[in-house]
Amino acid sequence: MDDQNSRLIKLRKKAAIISLIVGLSMFVFKIGAYLITGSAAIFSDAAESIVHVLATLMALFSIYLSSRPADSSHPYGHGNVEYFSAGIEGLLIVIAAIVIIIESVSSIIAGPELKQLGVGAIVIFFASVVNLILGNYLIRTGKKTNSLTLVADGKHVLTDSITSFGVIIAVILVILTDIELLDPIIAILVALNILITGYKLIRESIAGLMNEVDQKMLDKLTDKIISIKKDYWIDIHELRFWQSGDKIFIDFHLILPYFFNIKQTHDEESYIRSELQKDFPHAELKIHFDYCIDDLCKFCNYKDCKFRKEEKSKSFVWDQKKLIGPPIYKIYKDL
Repeated sequence: MDDQNSRLIKLRKKAAIISLIVGLSMFVFKIGAYLITGSAAIFSDAAESIVHVLATLMALFSIYLSSRPADSSHPYGHGNVEYFSAGIEGLLIVIAAIVIIIESVSSIIAGPELKQLGVGAIVIFFASVVNLILGNYLIRTGKKTNSLTLVADGKHVLTDSITSFGVIIAVILVILTDIELLDPIIAILVALNILITGYKLIRESIAGLMNEVDQKMLDKLTDKIISIKKDYWIDIHELRFWQSGDKIFIDFHLILPYFFNIKQTHDEESYIRSELQKDFPHAELKIHFDYCIDDLCKFCNYKDCKFRKEEKSKSFVWDQKKLIGPPIYKIYKDL
């Protein structure tokens, strides 16, 4: 494991531990505020803090496991555990939202009994500010270290912060209007917002496990390949990639002149890998080299070729559609 990778892993673990400590502290404050006030809205905030603590424990385990090197049982590494972690966090958020709705409906039916709302509002305001700072820190660290787990945890914490501000509004409205029924109603609205966050995390988790195409990543990758293209690269096709943790696995077919020797093709692969790793530091590259045939001379830009059978007469656009599509010799009749 190189020093850079070791440093990134330490940053992830540090961020997760900070998240866990803050989460536990916020839960203690919020559950205390709920016991003092009896507010369903404050209970909704406390319930989400429980999820935060459980999710952060899962995140710590995920970061530990994903940092382990590849082995015979996991030749591509352990990075995909981060998708499981994000999915479980999303599921926990959904469960918390359902619990909040049930508690709020019960409060509406029984009639809310609220007290010392001012104290509760102060506690929740403090918690919301702390979570706002923590959430931004986790997202920033997650993006810096390519950790889906930390980004997911950060988004959850930011949602928790927004929830807290919503709770403060609910408490203030109750204090100003003396309409206690507003408390459980706003708690339900908060829960619905939490449900949306949980759904998004689950959706992102499933997309990662199913190797769904990340369009932004694909755009960046194809732009990079096109920018480093050489004139004797006759065609690139069937470009594929998938991401696992901080690694991105890239493979494609490259057609080179048939007279290139093994060293020349190896040099091309080394060049492409070094260029890609400037933008994708942990990229792992596999290239299937194909050799050209006479019918491809009409598309070839290699002016120094001494074995050309005919001059170049046709062109095709080196764009994303071409790179991910079939080889040019299968579609050239349509050009």
